[in-house]
Amino acid sequence: MIIWHVDDDQEMLRAMDLMLSMLGFETQPFMHARPAAQALLAGGKPDALLLDINMPQVSGLDMLEFVRSRREWDTLPVVMLSTEAAEVTIDQTIELGADGYVTKPVMIDELERELKKAIKKRQ
Repeated sequence: MIIWHVDDDQEMLRAMDLMLSMLGFETQPFMHARPAAQALLAGGKPDALLLDINMPQVSGLDMLEFVRSRREWDTLPVVMLSTEAAEVTIDQTIELGADGYVTKPVMIDELERELKKAIKKRQ
C-alpha cells in the first residue's frame, strides 16, 4: 500500500516516512499540497492520504475539500495531521470528509490505528 504524506516540514516528512515504512507501507512525500493535487489529477493512485493541516499557500483543509469535491476520489481515505488537538478542529475535519485525525507529535500506534480505520471505512 502506498501512502501519500503532505507536510511542509521536512523533518516531519522524514519521521513519517520512517514510521510508515515500519508499519509496512510505501510512502510518497510531498512538501506542499499543490504538487500532491497535481499528481492526483495526473492519475496518481495512493491508497491513503496523510495531510498536515497548517501549510502555506494551500492548507490541508483546502486539499481535503479538493479531494472530497471529486467523485473519482470518493473511496480515497484521508487522515489529517496537526499539532492542533481542539475538538472544534477535529470536528471540522470530519465534517469536511476526513476519515481520521492524528495529533503531533505522532505516536506510531495511533498512526497505525487511524490509517487502518480510514482504509477500512473507505473500502
